[in-house]
Amino acid sequence: MLRKGILSGLLIAVIASGCATVDQRHRADKAAGVVGTTPYEAIQLAAAAAPRGVPGPFLVRIQAMGTDPGYTYLNTELDYRDQRNLTLVLTPTAVRALELRLGTDLRAGLIGKQLRVNGEARRVRIVFFANGHPTSKYYYQTHVRVNDARQIEVVAGSD
Repeated sequence: MLRKGILSGLLIAVIASGCATVDQRHRADKAAGVVGTTPYEAIQLAAAAAPRGVPGPFLVRIQAMGTDPGYTYLNTELDYRDQRNLTLVLTPTAVRALELRLGTDLRAGLIGKQLRVNGEARRVRIVFFANGHPTSKYYYQTHVRVNDARQIEVVAGSD
């Protein structure tokens, strides 16, 4: 019983320290005068407001990118399924305009960069599929849809 209590206490401490690390990273950005809702705050606010969304601006650092035939996804965590991840969902029109403005492709131009994004963070239900059919299993992601490249600003000195 004592061993179980110790293990539970250690698990809580590890989880709490992970949250503190994420929060400290964003606190430093805000202290430097960069204004915006952090991914952590956006996810919490969007969950509380669901099914409605919450307005930005959002202050994010892009760590990963993915694509499918219709959209490009910029993620604040390496694993897009991570519950701490805020995903920017870019339309093809926004991608083309942003790449033109940056003078390079998105991966080279935005990975590792801090962005200020205007839009609405909304909790989205992601359903798992098996053999081409939806299952009863799902999880939630928080998305900010970007239809216009002007919604995204690269924060100066974000390297």
